[in-house]
Amino acid sequence: MKTDAKTSPRPLFLDRELSQLKFNRRVLAQAEDNAIPLLERLRYLCIVSNNLDEFFEVRVASLLAQGSLAGTAALAASLARISSECHLLVKQQYAILNNDVLPQLQARGVHLVRHSDRNPAQRAWVKEYFEREVRPLLTPIGLDPAHPFPQVVNKSLNFIVALSGKDAFGRGSAIAIVKAPRVLPRVIRLPDKLSKNGASFCLLSSVIHAHIEDLFMGREVTAYSQFRVTRDSDLWVDEDEVKNLRQALKGELQGRQFGTSVRLEVARNCPPELSQFLLNQFSLDESRLYAVDGPVNLVRLQELVGQIDEPDLRFPAFTPGLLDKAAHADIFEQLRRHDVLLHHPFQSFQPVVDFIRAAAVDPQVVAIKQTIYRTGTHSELMEGLMTAARLGKEVTVVLELMARFDEEANINWADKLEQAGAQVVYGVVGLKTHAKVALVIRREDSGLQFYAHLGTGNYHLTTTRFYTDFGMLTARQELGREVNEVFIHLTSLTRPARMQHLWLAPFALQAEIIKAIRNEARIAKAGKTGRIIVKVNAMVDESVIRALYAASQDGVKIDLIVRGACTLRPGVKGLSDNIKVRSIIGRFLEHSRIYYFRNDLKHDVYLASADWMSRNLFRRIEVAFPVLDKALKKRVISEGLNPYLKDNSNAWELDADGEYHRRSRRARTGGYSAQQYLMNTLGTPG
Repeated sequence: MKTDAKTSPRPLFLDRELSQLKFNRRVLAQAEDNAIPLLERLRYLCIVSNNLDEFFEVRVASLLAQGSLAGTAALAASLARISSECHLLVKQQYAILNNDVLPQLQARGVHLVRHSDRNPAQRAWVKEYFEREVRPLLTPIGLDPAHPFPQVVNKSLNFIVALSGKDAFGRGSAIAIVKAPRVLPRVIRLPDKLSKNGASFCLLSSVIHAHIEDLFMGREVTAYSQFRVTRDSDLWVDEDEVKNLRQALKGELQGRQFGTSVRLEVARNCPPELSQFLLNQFSLDESRLYAVDGPVNLVRLQELVGQIDEPDLRFPAFTPGLLDKAAHADIFEQLRRHDVLLHHPFQSFQPVVDFIRAAAVDPQVVAIKQTIYRTGTHSELMEGLMTAARLGKEVTVVLELMARFDEEANINWADKLEQAGAQVVYGVVGLKTHAKVALVIRREDSGLQFYAHLGTGNYHLTTTRFYTDFGMLTARQELGREVNEVFIHLTSLTRPARMQHLWLAPFALQAEIIKAIRNEARIAKAGKTGRIIVKVNAMVDESVIRALYAASQDGVKIDLIVRGACTLRPGVKGLSDNIKVRSIIGRFLEHSRIYYFRNDLKHDVYLASADWMSRNLFRRIEVAFPVLDKALKKRVISEGLNPYLKDNSNAWELDADGEYHRRSRRARTGGYSAQQYLMNTLGTPG
């Protein structure tokens, strides 16, 4: 009898939030790794800070909102576990920074100089910099009935100051707030002549700390601390009442910076009375307080990474490979001969840009349709679409305005596209359009022909250099017609036609995934080989996980490569004996989604925009598409799956109790890194 929730000796599912936080522990391990260049280790620390910011802004904010509506003991316990894990993460993060990364950087000539460590010449320069660049922009606010506690922007740098004595009007206002202007750099490079060996830097927070008394002439500063508050940053619009989503979002964006407070960060030496004062102002309990041993916003240390020109402190230079046969050929003629598979960032994203550019100016192209989730503030692809619209082509862009933290950029692109003459729609209200598809319709002798690009990653030229993703360019009409049906569905809001090739969420994707899993189970029960390999960013959908458990019990061998949150328990006797889970944390962010089902030697390979999460399967528009060309199937397996199963340098394995263990490394010369293998195989090192 199969093990189920009633007979299992332990819970079937791991905690989602804790699993997500444990991903950050694996990233921190990269920051501790002495084999990784120092500036890259600092970058990993910054990545963890950025991840935690978003975790608080979205996940913790959501849980706290649930608690305010209908608090439960289970929810309170979950929040307590999250708080404990986050405090441990932050403590470990600053310990790595202060005890490991910064001392090693200093030994290599990169000095982050605190006020107490500056020599007289450096102090004089910092004072002059403060008077010239900083002080004119500061507005200290002494709190009294006429000067209430000011609005504090989400994640901004601020200072709380305790004062003794009386102000200029003879009153004893004891607390002041100083906001650090966002226009000022957070990392300031001192002149080279003031640095004996290498380069010296100081933080804006340190500059203000050193001269904070200068802001309160005639008063004594008895204590002070930097602080930073994190706020709920999810945007909300009433989907039943809103008439124009773009206009509604513009209004919401103005208020995002002042959402409900969810976390307070202060300096480690902040006096208890000042931190308690801030907690009261932001309506937070003490569990939301993080007293940190360093700058309250480590993300800003990315500015330090960007200012150091020392190649040996970074990963070796790498240039993505460009397909030789695609470099100069007519793209449409090439696609009529065969599909083109691109593996980013190991191969350049440029062929996709060239595809849209060529379509924009080709007189035979009559229409271009494209989905946009994230594309950045500068985009050659968007420029190509606007060119096409100005030349009179039918350009349709399904632009997701609710792409978290990219809403403003997408609103700006919507304005520009419409001014150029493109038809812009915002997908389906309530369902984010997360699919990555583009379609070119070309009039040829045989009639209208479809050319499509389908991918696992965003049309964002920056992230294509740092995220691993697959994209496929194809002239297969059976795929092109179905991509066109997706666009008709998104613009008309009619139910999509039944599709033979594409798996479309929210209508069919989960059902097709479970159907394919059960098919492998049926094959295994018949005495044949059942095999599943999946690579996703998250694995948390309970129905899919139950199907995997059942397939495991039927003898299907299952390998899951899950970068982030995974709530499945692998290796549980009688439940998931045949399931292994690993996570790869390396130089690039693993982002591609690959579904492989052996299917009695048919070797079904799907690439997708969707992770195996309920939100992707039911609350987003997602597309999974088959790789039909046999040679390209082999490429996906040999590049996107097998190297990651072989990796023993960047791999972590999940055990049945929810803990990750790093694979034992062989000697550095014998270790195997999937990403390094792909860089060597597909790219151009140096």
